[in-house]
Amino acid sequence: MSEETPGFEEKPEVPADGTPDDAAEPKAPASSEEEAAAPAGDSAAAQSAQDSGTALLAQLDQARTALGERTADLQRLQAEYQNYRRRVERDRVAVKEIAVASLLTELLPTLDDIGRARDHGELVGGFKSVAESLETAAAKMGLQQFGKEGEPFDPTIHEALMHSYAPDVTEDTCVAILQPGYRIGERTIRPARVAVAEPQPGAAPKSESAEADAPSDKDTDAPDKG
Repeated sequence: MSEETPGFEEKPEVPADGTPDDAAEPKAPASSEEEAAAPAGDSAAAQSAQDSGTALLAQLDQARTALGERTADLQRLQAEYQNYRRRVERDRVAVKEIAVASLLTELLPTLDDIGRARDHGELVGGFKSVAESLETAAAKMGLQQFGKEGEPFDPTIHEALMHSYAPDVTEDTCVAILQPGYRIGERTIRPARVAVAEPQPGAAPKSESAEADAPSDKDTDAPDKG
């Protein structure tokens, strides 16, 4: 059994030209599996990019849908707000008209007294100045007086307190205004109280009676007999 000399190791055999065995051997060509690995990686990356694009398009469609819904909600809220403003304004005007009409209705007896005093010539001095100021203030608040003698009777604005027949009228006519009517705009707060005259029953219209009374041309042109 031979003894190994310490400190010395066996060296691999080197060819005569000095080239290691590994370098001298040619590399084996890449296998078919390695060649197919590169295209497979590119295909996976393309598929991943396509999936990402599809997901982005889906998110974009969702955002557009949400935007359309929010826009519709906003338009609906704006329409409701405009309707609310119009309703509030209409109610405010109606409440104001009711309050003014209520106040002026309470003043109508005073205005009637002023009118009677004026008709009897008693509206003089300081009372005349106060009365005219009150009438002016009522007119500024929209109070309008109506009702005149000779106008046709209208049951929507007239209240008949007296009734008679007259041969000189062709329709129901207000022949006397017992108490004037008042309105605010188109709203009547008190009808005019009037005396009404109707045509005389059985009376012929003026045109027919005039034709009956007038002599005919045939009678005037005929020679006297005898």
